[in-house]
Amino acid sequence: MKVVIIGNGLAGTMAAKTIREFNSEAEILVFAEEKYHYYPRPNLIEFIAGKLPYERVFAFSEGWHTRQNIEIRFKSPVHKIHPRSQEVELGEERRESYDRLLIANGASSFIPPIKGAEKQGVFSLRTMDDAQAILDYLENHRQVVVIGGGLLGLEIARAIRSRGAEVEVAEFFDRLLPRQLDAQGASLLRSQIESLGIRVRLGVATEEILGVGEMKGIRLTGGHEVSGDMAVIAAGVRPNLALPRDAGLATDRGLVVDDRLRTSHPHVFAAGDSIQHRGKVYGIIPASFEQGRTVAYNIIGEEKKYEGTIPANTLKVVGLDVTSVGLVNPEGEGFQEVRKDKKEEGIYKKIVLQDGVLVGAIWMGTKKGVNEIVRAVSAKTKISQWINNLLDESFDFSVL
Repeated sequence: MKVVIIGNGLAGTMAAKTIREFNSEAEILVFAEEKYHYYPRPNLIEFIAGKLPYERVFAFSEGWHTRQNIEIRFKSPVHKIHPRSQEVELGEERRESYDRLLIANGASSFIPPIKGAEKQGVFSLRTMDDAQAILDYLENHRQVVVIGGGLLGLEIARAIRSRGAEVEVAEFFDRLLPRQLDAQGASLLRSQIESLGIRVRLGVATEEILGVGEMKGIRLTGGHEVSGDMAVIAAGVRPNLALPRDAGLATDRGLVVDDRLRTSHPHVFAAGDSIQHRGKVYGIIPASFEQGRTVAYNIIGEEKKYEGTIPANTLKVVGLDVTSVGLVNPEGEGFQEVRKDKKEEGIYKKIVLQDGVLVGAIWMGTKKGVNEIVRAVSAKTKISQWINNLLDESFDFSVL
């Protein structure tokens, strides 16, 4: 069996490794758009911060794929998929046949329609080349505006601030991490971030990137201007759908797959940031990991269902550990929220229950119990019997 994989990110790499674990005979061919081996994207943040040297950005040693008998062709983007003839088309009309195809070409940074976003000094962060370009420009430009106060935006702000630059974050919503935190947790996080020397503006929209040729600041709606000589836009990502759409595969907000991670064509599978499963587009590392492993089973004929992934994110700012898992901002009836706040110690905990079942949690300022809480949310554990003391520091999490 010949398996062709488009993309050597997390999902594509995990699928290739897993296929090889269970099938020593399959021919595995990976087409990578970049010139680099697989690297976890969070490593780019630590690389920018100067805490991770270049050679340690990558997940595996340079020759790992050769030892695994996995062929990776770098700088080889796929231009077209031909599902009927079971071929992919590369440059110069070259084609490669497959028995099974995995589309794992991920997502790209979303650049909002901001006037002047094409100016020199405006960046986004998605690839190793993006990270290097940011570092190169940062050498002579030390006043940085980060547009977006989500998970990536805050991580970028921290990394650049650790290089000694002035950093200001402009966030459209009225709180930081609007998807991961509630208002109380976001307020605590903001105070911690500002203690690092990062300025934060909330409830503002960037209308224009100022400057002639080079970025010299931003204009917010209402006319207020913020000075700066460099900007990083962190406004989320969008699935790469041009390739599957052109091939006639079913797409919506993402590339639509079933519970076996199969697309609308029986020999074409998909995993990672580009897919939509049961109406959800995840775009998070745990989902790409699970999907990469699961799709490998189905490609080799060992049927395995993908049941979805509980969203879980972890961030560390100024020594403050922040974990958000599951449903943290519930809407509607039938939910119970329990909180514990020690602002002076930078600790905030919150659990969300539905009919006594743990469906979400925020854990800030402490690591104790965080792994157990994440597992309990994923397992939908019934915790009503411990509700009165679960948030105590002395609670014995082994009972979960």
